[in-house]
Amino acid sequence: MHVLAPSLDFRMIDETDDYVIVDKPPFLLIHPTKPDGTPTLWKELRDLFAFEIASGGQVSIVNRLDRETSGLVLVAKTAAAARRFGLLMQRHQLHKEYLAIVWGWPEWETKIVDAPLDRQGKHQHSAIWLKQMIHPAGAQAQTEFHIKRRFTRGAPGGRALPIDKFSLIRAIPRTGRTHQIRVHLSSIGHPIVGDKIYGPDEQLYLRFIETGWTPELEQRLLLPRHALHSAKLALEGEREWNSALPPDLAEFIG
Repeated sequence: MHVLAPSLDFRMIDETDDYVIVDKPPFLLIHPTKPDGTPTLWKELRDLFAFEIASGGQVSIVNRLDRETSGLVLVAKTAAAARRFGLLMQRHQLHKEYLAIVWGWPEWETKIVDAPLDRQGKHQHSAIWLKQMIHPAGAQAQTEFHIKRRFTRGAPGGRALPIDKFSLIRAIPRTGRTHQIRVHLSSIGHPIVGDKIYGPDEQLYLRFIETGWTPELEQRLLLPRHALHSAKLALEGEREWNSALPPDLAEFIG
């Protein structure tokens, strides 16, 4: 069984007395999900800022990323900063952009998907508790997509692929729902490469939980994680931070 271990090699790309901007590697959990000692970004930052915490500071992660998603994370270091960033998010003044590699060549250059999201298990059977679906009873969700590049590539080892066309897409979420970008891209027929839940078959996720990463999963998913990267954060009228595609995704594009 091959377990995909998280790298703790995150980079801090900006820091003030109020906040730090972290570039998170894939597979590193943001928050603890169970008390088993799994490394998390929150825990690493609490260790790093132990002195500030002892003096009344805190570690509050403002924009959470899925475990497999890489890229920029804004972390408040004080209660006042956490409140301010929370208000900016409510007012849609914290702007986020992602880069995603998807299957296929969309026929459009720009597209807005406006489709409400809800947890699938509330409406139909779902083997995956957290899996989301488009449903009229769900919360409003809107994402803007722009094609940055279309490309082709073969499978590892020169095997033929059912689809050899891929696209790099810029995704701008106008709302902040769970798995929003992943569900919206899947719903329009261009799921993210490597997505175990919203890609070719959700059974691949269940198999991954059971067996870890295997050659069979690699053949179907191509990448050991979903190809989604938090590439830009901006505080409206104040600051902007950018992060280039990490090596695994840049290499996939070639």
